[in-house]
Amino acid sequence: MPFNLRTNVGILAGLAALTGLLYVTFRDDPVPVDIVSAKRDVMRVTVDADGKTRIKDIYEVSAPIAGTAQRSPVAVGERVVGGETVVAVVRPAEIGFLDARTRVQAEAAVREAEAALQAADTSVRQAEEELNYAITQYSRIQTLVDRGVASLTQLEDAAQIKALREAALDAARANRAASESALERARAALIEPGLMQDGEVDENCCVPILAPADGVVLDIVNVSERPVQAGTPLLSIGQPDNLEIVADILSSEAVRIEEGAPALVERWGGEETLHARVREIEPAARTKVSALGIEEQRVDVTLDFENGEIAGKGLGNGYAVFVRIIVWEGSDVLQVPVSALFRADGEWALFIYDEGVARQVPVEIGRRSGLMAEIVSGVEEGTMVITHPSDRVADGVDVVDRSTL
Repeated sequence: MPFNLRTNVGILAGLAALTGLLYVTFRDDPVPVDIVSAKRDVMRVTVDADGKTRIKDIYEVSAPIAGTAQRSPVAVGERVVGGETVVAVVRPAEIGFLDARTRVQAEAAVREAEAALQAADTSVRQAEEELNYAITQYSRIQTLVDRGVASLTQLEDAAQIKALREAALDAARANRAASESALERARAALIEPGLMQDGEVDENCCVPILAPADGVVLDIVNVSERPVQAGTPLLSIGQPDNLEIVADILSSEAVRIEEGAPALVERWGGEETLHARVREIEPAARTKVSALGIEEQRVDVTLDFENGEIAGKGLGNGYAVFVRIIVWEGSDVLQVPVSALFRADGEWALFIYDEGVARQVPVEIGRRSGLMAEIVSGVEEGTMVITHPSDRVADGVDVVDRSTL
């Protein structure tokens, strides 16, 4: 009997050892997982987009007349004073050179005008002589009338002739003035490009253009001399410290944005985050093809920097920035990483870490930011949740915190 008892005890011990060995040999190792804690913190829901800076008020200076724009008297980056600094000079378009036939015709027109002027001079002298004679006759007849020798009728006739001769002289002088103008016009046809009528170079031919406002020269279309038409852009002027941001945003995202919404400005080149505020949302969208070839409806949203924030930051016109426009913000929101959530039976769920075992828990979520989601119900603050669960993680599976390995 004692022998049988010892035998049974040995058999049982051997079976227990064998069972433990088999369990250790064939059991599944715990699945390594990443664990974070559900916490309450500030949460922002944002619309993120790439943008660029832009000077608010840019003055485009254009040529007022057709002609030749002289070499630019200013350089890019140069500061100018409105109404004082000459920023461009345009020489009016010149007439073309005369060919042989046109020159002969112009010279003949000059001789014709000179002859007409001589004839007009002769007419003036003739009218003056006739007027002098009429005045003499009028004076003589008036004397005779005073003596009673001539009649009043003769005096009236002499007065009429005198008035006619005065009118004839006025007409002759007007005709001479017209002949002088015709001669000047004919001589003008012989003026060569760049010369005045007397053959000297015209140094006052050009039109100076003054800066329309105080600022800095932002861009010059062409520094060198070149022909231009009226309205051709020459340069642009603006204030580099008067910047705004223009962000290109999907129309489906733009409807969530309100004017006056705050925004964070990042990736502008500095370490700190700048602040801005939405000033305008364009009412009309435009079609834009994405890098993947998909047509999208895009809207430009304009933002203003907070007062004094960009002073000394080195930002200029056309600089790239990244904006995060805040459409909702909460100061005490229970949240978990979006990477912890998944869909199960048409509902949102996540795995919690329960003393080395994964437990699947359904949750109700609220708002979502880029990486975090609001938890309305399902877990409490401080609950340990599993992020990025692999397909090896399931309800009841043993898990281990990866950070402890």
